Amino acid sequence: MTGDTKTVTGRAARAWKALRTTPAPVTCALIVVCCVLFAIGPASGLDPRLGTGEALLEAQRSYFRRWGVIPAELLTGDPRAALTPATALFVHGSWVHLLGNMLFLYVFGAMTEQRMGRLPFLLFYLGCGCLALLGYAVAHAASEQTLVGASGAISAVLGAFLYLFPRARVTSVLPFLFFLPLRLPAWIVLPFWATLQWLAAGRAGQGPGVAYLAHVIGFALGFACAWVRYGRRTRVKPAPAPAPEGENQP
Repeated sequence: MTGDTKTVTGRAARAWKALRTTPAPVTCALIVVCCVLFAIGPASGLDPRLGTGEALLEAQRSYFRRWGVIPAELLTGDPRAALTPATALFVHGSWVHLLGNMLFLYVFGAMTEQRMGRLPFLLFYLGCGCLALLGYAVAHAASEQTLVGASGAISAVLGAFLYLFPRARVTSVLPFLFFLPLRLPAWIVLPFWATLQWLAAGRAGQGPGVAYLAHVIGFALGFACAWVRYGRRTRVKPAPAPAPEGENQP
C-alpha cells in the first residue's frame, strides 16, 4: 500500500511539473499581438504623426469606435459592428490597461493552455471573450460607450484555472493587508476576485470605466466550460507537498 501511494504521488508531481515547464506558444502569441497592436495604435502615444493634445485624443476616440464594441450599434445587426467583439479583444485603452491584462494572461494562461491544448485554448479564449463582451452589450443595450480590452477573455481563463488547478498557489497583494504579498491557493484568491467584480458590477453605471460585468460573465463562462469539458476526474492535482514545483508563482 505504501509503495502504491508513493507511485501515485510521484506521478502527480511529475504531471504537475510538466504543466509548469511546458511552453505555452498561444499564450505568448496573444501577449505579443496585443502589445504590438497597442504600440502601433494611438493609445500608446508613440506615433508622432498623430500629434499631441486634442488631435491625439480624437485619433484615440476614432480608433476605439472603429475596433471596439458599442452596445447600441452591436445589437442593431450591423455587419461591421458584429465583428467588433473579436477585434475589441486586442485593443487596450492605456498602458496600465494593457500591462494589467497581460500580467494576468501570463500568470494564468500558460498552465491553462497546457492543460487544454493549443487550439482548444485559443478557441476557448476567443469564444468566451466574445461572449463576455456580447453579454455586457445585451445588459447595456442603449449604451454608446466604447468597450475595448481582453478582460472578458482573461476572466474566462481565470475561471477555467480555478476549476483545473484549485490548489495551485498564486502570489496576491491585498490592499487591506498593507499590500503584503501572500501565497494563497487559487480557490481562495479567484473566488474573492470574482466576488469583487460582481459587487463592482452592481454599482457601475453606463458611463466610461471598467466593464466589471464582462469580467463576471467571462469568469462564469470559463469555469463552466472547464467543468463541462473536463469533469472532476480530469483535474491535475499537485503533490501534497512542500515541493515548490507544485505552485504557480507569477
